Amino acid sequence: MPEPPMQTKEALKRLIKTELNLEDLELEAFGDDMPLFVEGVGLDSLDAVELVILVQKHFQVEIKDMEESRAAFASVRTLADFIDRKRAA
Repeated sequence: MPEPPMQTKEALKRLIKTELNLEDLELEAFGDDMPLFVEGVGLDSLDAVELVILVQKHFQVEIKDMEESRAAFASVRTLADFIDRKRAA
């Protein structure tokens, strides 16, 4: 599977850092494969709801159910890939 465009991954990182108020997270240390929840970035269930809204608002991509979001929200790379696939469809 091809790499998601760098701009989607970088845009997601900036969006997650600023919109979810993660001042302590350095963008340089925010790896593409870093888990978004618990270990890694440390997002929680409230952040997940906000992230669904942010993805819809900024990328015009709707996440319809928990199964879809669970797979997409594994890391920035998986979320960028999900967004790019949905936008291409």
